[in-house]
Amino acid sequence: MRDSRGAEFDDFVRTRSVTLLRVAYLLTGDRHEAEDLLQEVLEQVYVHWRRVRTVPEAYARRALINRAASRWRRRARRPERALGDLDPSAPDGTENVLLRELVVAALRALPHRQRAAVVLRFLEDLSVADVAAALDCSEGAVKSHTARGLARLRAALAGSGLVLPVSNDSGSSR
Repeated sequence: MRDSRGAEFDDFVRTRSVTLLRVAYLLTGDRHEAEDLLQEVLEQVYVHWRRVRTVPEAYARRALINRAASRWRRRARRPERALGDLDPSAPDGTENVLLRELVVAALRALPHRQRAAVVLRFLEDLSVADVAAALDCSEGAVKSHTARGLARLRAALAGSGLVLPVSNDSGSSR
């Protein structure tokens, strides 16, 4: 028979793992790395379940950001691998795949704090206060990271036809 920790944790994984995997993917830019990252974080959440069960998603999100940042630091010490040339004139539905690859590559090029702020603000739709708590920084820093990250994304995606949101964080918490 399973203890209550196991049952509660199973429910958490069942209901929130898809969302957390999306965050991990957007932080890493690679599906397999995202799955590995999420697995590590879920193991960590399970070990600390009694302490974090009141806010497991916030804890898991914070752990994803921290572990992704550690991976970015390790990767920065290694030479970067080439993604290959993307052909924007490819026929059929490949335009969407190419656009997604461009966006993921542009996200990967952002510094980790900017990437995390943009992902959590616009793709996870968290408030400025929630992002500040996840990143362990001030709301002003979140607004700054978000604005700078969006500016860099706009510059990187200038010719793609993709329209990015305007950062209207200048005073609201949402």
